[in-house]
Order: sequence, then C-alpha cells, then structure tokens
Amino acid sequence: MSARGINFLDKWMAEHLPNVITDDPGAITDLADQAMKAAEKEGISANEISDEVGSVFEVILEAMKNRAGGEGE
Repeated sequence: MSARGINFLDKWMAEHLPNVITDDPGAITDLADQAMKAAEKEGISANEISDEVGSVFEVILEAMKNRAGGEGE
C-alpha cells in the first residue's frame, strides 16, 4: 500500500473541489475520473489510491456532503 496515493488524492481534492458543490452522482463520477487521470499522469496507479481509500467516488461524495453542510451518516 502507498501513502502517496492518499496524499495525492487529498491534495487533488483541496485544489479542485473548492469550486464545486454537487450531489449529482454523474458529476461526482466525472470528478473521480478526473482525479484518477491526474494520478496516472503523476505516475500513481489507481491501485495505490484505492488500496488506501477504497472508492474515490465515495470519498468525493462524502467531501461534498460535508462541504454542503450535510451531516453525513
């Protein structure tokens, strides 16, 4: 497992999510795809990220819920 996977995702979300608030699953899927493509460009495999966080979609969805003032679960 790789801590660089979670570190990359944290940094990517900090840079890209402040301008986005959505609960649309399609939009969140697009964001997750963008994150994974950016990771690949940095030489970080999808496995390195998913080993650390599981589903990138779920991580971004939770971030959106928390930013929108939702209480999560």
